[in-house]
Amino acid sequence: MAKILDRLLLFIYSLSIGVISVITILFMTGAVSFTIGYGQETVFFGTFISVAVILFLLSVRFFYISIRRDRASLPSIDQRTEYGDIQISVDTIENLCLKAASRIRGVKDLKARIHILESGLDIKIRAAVDGETPIPGTTQDMQKQVHDYIQDITGIPVSKVSVYIANLVQSPNFKSRVE
Repeated sequence: MAKILDRLLLFIYSLSIGVISVITILFMTGAVSFTIGYGQETVFFGTFISVAVILFLLSVRFFYISIRRDRASLPSIDQRTEYGDIQISVDTIENLCLKAASRIRGVKDLKARIHILESGLDIKIRAAVDGETPIPGTTQDMQKQVHDYIQDITGIPVSKVSVYIANLVQSPNFKSRVE
């Protein structure tokens, strides 16, 4: 929330400074004439133009920062190996969890959340079941499958896999009509 507010304030600041700078440049270059005091024009045109140009360039830079998408803030897990650094995004791990969990028979509508802890990954999976397979066995199979798959594929320790069965998937019932 604070990051969004900061970006909004930076956007408003850069836009207002940009408008003020353009107006100042127009006045100082003589494109728009004005008078100060008793009808005398200002003497320090060069200084004012320089300040206005610098403010304008700063506002362009701030405007770019305010609308740019920050790629460095995407959450990832960093690992160091003897060959260099490895970064695996949290989205990648979530998709790997969904891939592993979808291999379990009777499970539908999967969603995964990853929390990074000191002890390893805390994986939370939300699913719906078909109602034809036993839920305790299905969830235990899913926990083991996701735990082993994530540790094998990523090399990141998994501290816990929680499964939440949110709903029952209704299979469509087709009744035949007799005419």
